[in-house]
Amino acid sequence: MKRDKAVPQKEIAARIGVSERWYRSLEAGDSLSLSSDVLGRLSEALALGPDERMILYSRALDGAGIALADEDGEAEGQLALLQLVTAQTQFPAYLTDGAWNILGYNALMAAWFPWVREPGANLMLWALNGEEAREQLLDWAQHAEVYLAMLRFAVATGSPRTEKLDALLQRVLEDSECRRLWSQEPKFVAFRQGHRYRLDLPHVSPEPIGVTSRVLLPAYHHRLRCVMLLPH
Repeated sequence: MKRDKAVPQKEIAARIGVSERWYRSLEAGDSLSLSSDVLGRLSEALALGPDERMILYSRALDGAGIALADEDGEAEGQLALLQLVTAQTQFPAYLTDGAWNILGYNALMAAWFPWVREPGANLMLWALNGEEAREQLLDWAQHAEVYLAMLRFAVATGSPRTEKLDALLQRVLEDSECRRLWSQEPKFVAFRQGHRYRLDLPHVSPEPIGVTSRVLLPAYHHRLRCVMLLPH
């Protein structure tokens, strides 16, 4: 089902199998008991995508739908992932926290993208606010929409802490083009698994480089993202 136009509350209630009054209470934000079965039918009725479903389940289950990192064990997990990233020699790899701050990278990542060496390097700020990214990411506007959808997803799920994401979003939206893209129809993306794009990196190759991003989310450290750029 496509969401080309607003669906009447009565119709959605019928699809879910609840009363119209119950559904109006749900939309009004009233506290209601939501079983996984009801959440599934609601997702189908609203034609939610997989990332939007994650947001729905996370809010309905008080965050239980999305695993978060154990604060006490995060340092150990981060060290293991840093070792994994730096051990890669065939393709660029990097590690970020939930707010896209660069925590580590391998030699190829630094060779392709020297900005990762800078203090306070942040992937989202580079991709959305940096002039360099607009030259190196071919079809930049399309990729910017994806990055903004990732940021919107993170803000919606509150992971990591809201104040970090609010500050990041505020900096991103200082750019007029990012504000324009942000104001369009909202899109939500959890992460760019299997996303393909082309890079213009004259210092690496005279021809554009095609890469596919592969994202690893550790089972007990979901605030961390291990990303590998596989040439194709």
